[in-house]
Amino acid sequence: MAWIFLLAAGALEVVWATGLKKLGLNFSWALGALTAVAMIASLTALYVAMLRLPLGIAYPIWTGIGSVGSIILSVVAFNQTLSMSGILGVTLLVAGMFLIGADAH
Repeated sequence: MAWIFLLAAGALEVVWATGLKKLGLNFSWALGALTAVAMIASLTALYVAMLRLPLGIAYPIWTGIGSVGSIILSVVAFNQTLSMSGILGVTLLVAGMFLIGADAH
């Protein structure tokens, strides 16, 4: 169950990061409120996950999901381009998350 909360926390991190980007492009109070709710929900889900998972596993995976998810969304929604080194970096992030997660007992 802790892993489900951790995945949700990571997905919500992507949501609030995207909200911040969109707020920078075109501010709206409604989007600002939704972004703040996503931030609080992400941290709450991370807290629940950390009740069962060690800090050294939960936090890096949370930030990794947020990083990789934000990169993918940025490519899809904001037309960011990735070079081969960027693709390699994302691949290494994903591999690192799997390696860290495999260390959970």
